[in-house]
Amino acid sequence: MAKGFHPNVAHPVLERARDCTVCAPALPLGPNPIFRIHPEARIALISQAPGRLAHESSVAYDDASGRRLRDWLGVTEAEFYHSTTFAVLPIGLCYPGKGKGGDLPPRPECAPLWQDALLALMPKLELKLLIGAYAQQHYLGPRRKRTLTETVRHYTEYLPEYFPAPHPSPRNGMYLRRNPWFESVNVPDLQRRVAVIRGAD
Repeated sequence: MAKGFHPNVAHPVLERARDCTVCAPALPLGPNPIFRIHPEARIALISQAPGRLAHESSVAYDDASGRRLRDWLGVTEAEFYHSTTFAVLPIGLCYPGKGKGGDLPPRPECAPLWQDALLALMPKLELKLLIGAYAQQHYLGPRRKRTLTETVRHYTEYLPEYFPAPHPSPRNGMYLRRNPWFESVNVPDLQRRVAVIRGAD
């Protein structure tokens, strides 16, 4: 089977999201919404926005970030891509372009249009992995701590619905070295929860 997530099911909301051009004038490479929705999904991976490589391939997490994320989840590439367990729902569905310090923030028009509408198609979700500050800001709001690090450190306060995490980007290697507790404490707990949820499928 070719690399890529188990396909989205057919649904009018998904068709409208795939065809969305609301932000087109602000997107340097044009719109290419990248997400994965399935009614059987149990775990939603909610991050900032697709990167340039994902925009070019239309496959989410087919890069070093994806390999680290799969390690954190405790799943193989085949389990990650060819299962209906994992949904992909970035705060911004399209690549926003490059800024001075990395990718630009997700377009502000996107989340109000699509987050609730797409989540509503997945009634069996048990866990939302909030990857990075933008996802945590959107879903946790005033419940967040002063910094991303403190929010992630106190992840148990947001369970069982949310599990905040840093971005698995290679650029975050320094962050992980400075905060080794994330991979020694948080990641094993995440892997246990993912295993339990997948076992129930």
